[in-house]
Amino acid sequence: MFSLNHRNFTRLLSLLLLFCARSVQPTPRPQEPVHDESIATVCALADSGDFAAQHRLKQLLLTNNSTTPDFVVALDCMRSRASHGDADAQFFLGYLLEQGHSVNRDYSQAAQNYQLASAQGHSFAQNNLANLYQRGLGVPRDPQKALQLYLASAQNNNSAAQTNLASMYYAGDAVPHDLSQAARWFQAAASQGDLVAQNNLGVLYFRGEGVPVDLKTASKWIGLAAMKGLPSAQSDLAFLYETGSGLSQDYFAAYLWYSRAIAAGDSSAVSHRDAISHFLSRKQRDEGAALAASQDRQPSNSPDPSLPSSLSILPRH
Repeated sequence: MFSLNHRNFTRLLSLLLLFCARSVQPTPRPQEPVHDESIATVCALADSGDFAAQHRLKQLLLTNNSTTPDFVVALDCMRSRASHGDADAQFFLGYLLEQGHSVNRDYSQAAQNYQLASAQGHSFAQNNLANLYQRGLGVPRDPQKALQLYLASAQNNNSAAQTNLASMYYAGDAVPHDLSQAARWFQAAASQGDLVAQNNLGVLYFRGEGVPVDLKTASKWIGLAAMKGLPSAQSDLAFLYETGSGLSQDYFAAYLWYSRAIAAGDSSAVSHRDAISHFLSRKQRDEGAALAASQDRQPSNSPDPSLPSSLSILPRH
């Protein structure tokens, strides 16, 4: 039975820090300076190609109430830029319309804006338009069209599209079932820090699907996604610790990661945590739960719920 002593506790924290050091860090958002320009001045600067002004315009539209005068002016400015062929403005309008963010949700209008930006090679617009075609929102459902757009975006190094494309190959959706192609595109997206792709690539290495079985590599990719806050990856990492697959068997670490996954909303981890509870003392279980709670209070990168579902290595109880 695993006992929690100073040496084991230090080893566990070292493992957690190792995964953290390997993770792809998000680009830090610079502190926004105080600006005195009117919104009209910001719009004029954005129209002239000033990147900082264009960024401020987007932030204003994402963070301000639609009833404020500044929002109305900023939205008119964005629409004007889009009507003059600015691909980034077309994409951003499409996003607002698709999400219904401070405007009435309109999938058809979103698709039209995405289409205009996609025709100019805007990879984010290509990905989002593909998603609408895949789901039949605002456009007729057309998996083949979705595939073409995902591929175009993925070839432009868009990690979300690479993950979506890999998922289509994995599921055999509009393409032949091809695990090697799924692994290829999950690898491309995982290398850019995509959490779902990192976990899914780890699952493929665990199962030997499209790649040779390699438990060490599986634990590496799953660990990266777990440390960034993906619940299914946290459950998968717990299972690797529980079974000693690619990592030293460690019931306390497994209990900790199952606890983090449960706190993040993965109910499938509950039965697995319960199943290993008898390997730990009450004190160890309390310490594991407390450590998991303290870590979950730290800022994390929550996965985008619109991304494909993550694969899992967990046997279903």
